[in-house]
Amino acid sequence: MQQERAVHQVRKVAQSFGTDAARYDRARPTYPQALVDRVTSGIGGSAILDVGCGTGIATRLFMAAGCRVLGVDPDPRMAQIARGAGLQVQVGRFEDWDTGGRRFDAVISGQAWHWVEPAAGAAKAASLLHPGGRLAVFWNVLNPPAQLRLAFDQVYRQVLRHSRLRYFWTVPVSAVGQMMTGSAAEGIRRSAAFGATEEWRFDWARPVTREEWLDMVPTLGGHGDFPPAVLAELLASLGAAIDAVGGTFEMRYITVAVTATVAGPDHR
Repeated sequence: MQQERAVHQVRKVAQSFGTDAARYDRARPTYPQALVDRVTSGIGGSAILDVGCGTGIATRLFMAAGCRVLGVDPDPRMAQIARGAGLQVQVGRFEDWDTGGRRFDAVISGQAWHWVEPAAGAAKAASLLHPGGRLAVFWNVLNPPAQLRLAFDQVYRQVLRHSRLRYFWTVPVSAVGQMMTGSAAEGIRRSAAFGATEEWRFDWARPVTREEWLDMVPTLGGHGDFPPAVLAELLASLGAAIDAVGGTFEMRYITVAVTATVAGPDHR
């Protein structure tokens, strides 16, 4: 049986997010302040590289914490949105990006490290870090209320019955997080450039309206490839499911992170 392709090889999906970069920037969730605080408290300076920065959702959080952040992203459409917000972004795939001799106190990546080859990416990150510098890669895992998750699952199975994404809501939350963190942690270990890996978890929640959720759905990986009629049916059915619970719900998020520091003395 042919081995399933690694996520970092699925470039078509990786390059799809810029199709509607403004929607991505508007609709995608942020990250918890506790994550930002934990990363910044564990480094000896304020220079940060944001890999796969997209429109700058994570970049802005770290800048607000007083950091000097440079972003790198392969999609010029995403970079344009970030630059429009005053962020410094260079366009390129991280694996091929010319570092220009730059060094950083931390390399971060929000919702993007799975598009990078894990070991090669970790090795390159290590080469950019000062001694004691930190690599921190993180993701938001969606965890809607059980009743709504069941309703979403039924919608996906019915509307997307011919798509691999019909089982989107079937995968347990713990498995989604582990799929991301496990590959990243293994890549860090294989790079042999870091100390022991740590895995962090942050639980948080926010109210989400019907309109906000339907605005966000097309930004999910693979969802932008649906034919317009299929996407319209999916959104209408999801909207009806949200209406059935009152039009607003509390979305719980689990932000998972894998992190490690480069071997060497603290460089402060």
